[in-house]
Amino acid sequence: MAGNSQRRGAVRKSGTKKGQTVGSGGQRRRGLEARGATPKAEDRTYHAAHKKAKAAAKASTGRARTHRKSEEGGPEYVVGRNPVVECLRAEVPATALYVMTTINADERVKEAVQTAGDRGISILEVGKPELDRMSPNGLHQGIALQVPEYQYAHPSDLMADALASHNAPLLVALDNITDPRNLGAVIRSVAAFGGHGVLIPQRRSAGMTAVAWRTSAGAAARLPVATTANLNRTLLDWAKHGAQIVGLDAGGDVSLDTYDGTGPVVIVVGSEGKGLSRLVRENCDSILSIPIASKVESLNASVAAGVVLSEFARQRRLA
Repeated sequence: MAGNSQRRGAVRKSGTKKGQTVGSGGQRRRGLEARGATPKAEDRTYHAAHKKAKAAAKASTGRARTHRKSEEGGPEYVVGRNPVVECLRAEVPATALYVMTTINADERVKEAVQTAGDRGISILEVGKPELDRMSPNGLHQGIALQVPEYQYAHPSDLMADALASHNAPLLVALDNITDPRNLGAVIRSVAAFGGHGVLIPQRRSAGMTAVAWRTSAGAAARLPVATTANLNRTLLDWAKHGAQIVGLDAGGDVSLDTYDGTGPVVIVVGSEGKGLSRLVRENCDSILSIPIASKVESLNASVAAGVVLSEFARQRRLA
């Protein structure tokens, strides 16, 4: 018996682990419980889709703060105190100034109301919900300016008026220019150097928004801007009226130093990134390059247009 007891004790001793056994504290059981539906990709902060959605929302907010145009066309609403004051200072055409009834007026609001009153622009007090409809993101700061839809000229009328003027036609056509600030700067240069107007495509192009108006520094009120459904077709039509179609490109075959710009000419400006589109380039009579320092790869589109316009204006004064 004693021998059997010793053997059983030996078995128990050899089968027992050293140290105290510790439980999981319920962690294993909780780990088996349901955790709910998997969050969407854009709701997971570590997912690329979340970063993409956040960047898109930020870009949308920035655009809405400056201006918003209705989907169906019609008036455009410039929102925010600084943008509204800048538009009024630049004498951008406006039909109404909306001011929130409970606004805390600072110097910008007072200037906007005073300027609008001096120009005969209607000043309307409205509630926050109405201003929220003009600015979906609610970044209006209690003030909004209504800008009427721009009335574009017809390309045929633009050329006819240029031919009827005392000077040879000097026009600028924009290809792939999508920044309204570039459009406004080009309009300003064309007006400054005696040009007759600007042509833009209806699609894939910046339009006459409040930003373009403001950048033109009032020149848009004096210079016609025409729009066309087919840029290539319009350029070919203008060529039939005797105009030379000159495209701007850093790798052009003709230098600005040797080109005669005293005759009827249409300067075609492409974007910095895309440049001139293939068909537009093929329809140009000449591709003009601007001599620049070798360290500079290219010029901004509006700057390049200004340089060429300045040179052509100089040639015409001396002719």
